[in-house]
Amino acid sequence: MAVEIVPIDINNPNIRDLQNALRVVREGGVIVYPTDTIYGLGANPFKKEALEKVLYIKKASKHKLLSLILPDLKGISQWANLSDGAYRLMKRVVPGPYTFILKATKEVPKTLFQKRPTIGIRIPDAPIPLTLCRELGHPLLNTSVPLGEDDYHTNPEEIAELFAHEIDLVLHGGTLANLPSSVVDLSEDSPKILREGAGDTSLFR
Repeated sequence: MAVEIVPIDINNPNIRDLQNALRVVREGGVIVYPTDTIYGLGANPFKKEALEKVLYIKKASKHKLLSLILPDLKGISQWANLSDGAYRLMKRVVPGPYTFILKATKEVPKTLFQKRPTIGIRIPDAPIPLTLCRELGHPLLNTSVPLGEDDYHTNPEEIAELFAHEIDLVLHGGTLANLPSSVVDLSEDSPKILREGAGDTSLFR
């Protein structure tokens, strides 16, 4: 069965164009969608089969960072424990091209982060994943679409062809730049930049 490809406006997505993507996520499938950096794999963090599919896709890549996309900072305390200082830093740069490593709360699904005390949190400056989260009513499991050692797929049609048996739907927002989010560890007292990517990281130095 061919992967469904849905053309979509990345700046002003029509909610009707997101309905099939929402259905796939709710049923435990895997979607591909444009963020404010690169294309991401999206799934339901509360579905074990969805996690297994994502991990299968990521098995040949060293980029195994999994994160939760949230629509804003309002409900972050449900999923992560963070200091007032970390909250203030995040508030200055989100939504934006950053993934923050934070201490996980007990609300994080155990099947998702077994034996890990931390989680990644993403609040991208991108209407599509933010709208998906709001419509789902819970975070979206997120990770990059893998490619080789250091690069990422930027063409959604190429992604659909290469991962035809692993993904269910692609939201086609055009070709994106090959630059992932910056990863900043805020789980300890001092911020630590784990990956330089999109976004200014000078605030965390």
